[in-house]
Amino acid sequence: MRRTTSPFSLVILGLGAFLLVLAPLLAWYVEPRAKRTPTDIDTITVFKGRGSYFDTEKIKTVHDKNLTITRQVRGDVADSEKSGRAVWDVSTSVDPDKSLPAADPHDSLQWTVERWVTDRRTNRPVHCCGEKPYFEGEAYLKFPFDVEKRSYRWWDNTLGATVPLTYRGTKKIQGYEGLRFTGSVEPTRTGTRQVPGRMVGQPKKSQVMAEEYYANHGIELVADERTGRIIYAAIGPRKTLRAPGSDKDATVLLDSERIAFTPDTQKAQVKLAKDDSGRLKLLGETLPVLAGVLGAVLALVGGVWVVRGRRDDGADGPGGHDGSVEPGSPHPGTSKTALQASTM
Repeated sequence: MRRTTSPFSLVILGLGAFLLVLAPLLAWYVEPRAKRTPTDIDTITVFKGRGSYFDTEKIKTVHDKNLTITRQVRGDVADSEKSGRAVWDVSTSVDPDKSLPAADPHDSLQWTVERWVTDRRTNRPVHCCGEKPYFEGEAYLKFPFDVEKRSYRWWDNTLGATVPLTYRGTKKIQGYEGLRFTGSVEPTRTGTRQVPGRMVGQPKKSQVMAEEYYANHGIELVADERTGRIIYAAIGPRKTLRAPGSDKDATVLLDSERIAFTPDTQKAQVKLAKDDSGRLKLLGETLPVLAGVLGAVLALVGGVWVVRGRRDDGADGPGGHDGSVEPGSPHPGTSKTALQASTM
């Protein structure tokens, strides 16, 4: 009986070869290109804590009050696609209880609008597309992908400069582990503001160009290692006014030992980090390993079947025999013509 190579064995061999090629392609080409800062982001993070602030109605600093920081980040998809960068518009408001909910952000204690532009792959700042403010550093609203266990330069917009954040190990947020970084800011002059003289201890002067100072009691950020998403943040801002040339705070504008992500914000950030990290792990680890193992098995099985089929072809094909001859039958190697000649 003559046998030929089975089409099924060729299919198995081809599928195995395909999976072996796909495995490194997923790990070294597809997954790195999936690590891109999103452009269609639309998230709100909320910080809460207690502290002091200058009440413009009472014209004095009030203490031990609830404070809420609300930050909304929206991606400008059109500008992002046009520039190839991640363009994010960021609105941040600081409110005591009496201005919540704020129908108009102008009613907030403090309100800022910014535009952050970063390289989608490296997270580095890109100075284009109406960026405001001009910023530097390595970490801002997020860390780079594949966060390393080292110090990072984090941009503090109130300070107008970078702050070194030191790696402090890992920390679990809502049961999910991230990398923890901490830092602080010593009192630093950040500008001037014209105010009534009495606000800086000079009641005889109607107006004074007071000096604005900013400090931060403590910065704590916990980032997802794979995506760089911040799953927990806590800050301790302190903003004060000083008389020109003075080294003492005269008026406290804002002061809190600690304002941190609310539990709801933590849960939302952890969920986003889990989802994004899971997809990247699937592309970079799980699928390549499965494709490599399955591809190797299929290629081996398919190869064995193909080789066995070819050997069978050689054994039973033309001119092949197994060495056995029926008794009384002509020798298989003798032609019909030779037999006829011998009987004449």
